[in-house]
Amino acid sequence: MRIRQSSNFFLLGVTAGLPLTGLIFFGYTTIWFRSQQMDNFGRTDVVTLTPWLAPVVWTGTFDSKMIDSIYKHQNITVATTVFALGKYTRFLKDFLESAEEHYFDGFRVHYYLFTDQPEAVPEVKMGENHRLTVRKVPSLDRWQDISMGRMEILEKLIADELMHEANYIFCLDVDTKFYGRWGSETLGNLVGVIHPWFFDYPRESFTYERRPESKAFIAVGEGDYYYTAAAFGGTLEEIHRLTKTCREQLNADHENSIEAIWHEESHLNKYFLYNKPTKLLSPEYLWRDINISAGQIRIVRFSHVAKNNAEVRPNL
Repeated sequence: MRIRQSSNFFLLGVTAGLPLTGLIFFGYTTIWFRSQQMDNFGRTDVVTLTPWLAPVVWTGTFDSKMIDSIYKHQNITVATTVFALGKYTRFLKDFLESAEEHYFDGFRVHYYLFTDQPEAVPEVKMGENHRLTVRKVPSLDRWQDISMGRMEILEKLIADELMHEANYIFCLDVDTKFYGRWGSETLGNLVGVIHPWFFDYPRESFTYERRPESKAFIAVGEGDYYYTAAAFGGTLEEIHRLTKTCREQLNADHENSIEAIWHEESHLNKYFLYNKPTKLLSPEYLWRDINISAGQIRIVRFSHVAKNNAEVRPNL
């Protein structure tokens, strides 16, 4: 699906999970813009609305002060999970320091860090209402197992602890760095991030799992976008449902001695095919430092850092 000109409106989905003053849910609000306002509050060079009427968040499509004012009155907490095993602990300092500069500034944030080396976690000063919890997990020999094992851990964390402690959750890769605001404009019931390698490619180029034997199978001609597994989020209920489904599908594939081409990312894309995200984040919210620049990307907010995969991954 190639990025192309869209109609001149932005649909802003805002949801709140707290029964504050009797208001549990902020429905979708459509904001129409006159042509002379487009420079400030709209984009004509990218798709800002999916066929199922979910907003796609780009620079120039939201008013940060307005959205922050809505959510700050709700006193929300955003849980954020990150995994750093083996040599991936080297990315923690940049991740945490940059997050404290750009990630949900002014909101309550609880980071949950899963690592096999708690002693390697750097001292990073947390901002007001931000805190970090470190959990030890076993080391694994295959990076694929580390990647796929996240779904089971996240499912259990949400069910056992987070349902009554947070309102939203984001699951992020650690080999990343924040370069710009990531705030309340990203909140929604079920949030997917468009993969930076495929955001301007036709659907035929997407690397979905094509083997029917896998539970992640997506047939040629099907699919909407290609989503990254390096960043996704939503409400606790929605992400618990997502992680539970992906974990079950991963286990079924394992029992059938098959491993999807891109592991949990393949299963995430299958889930999003039949459970449409209520909000999409543009590749501004997950770029790659090795990517060439693109005209549509006005701000890189969050990016994978350049690394030697053969050096940091245990079985390469």
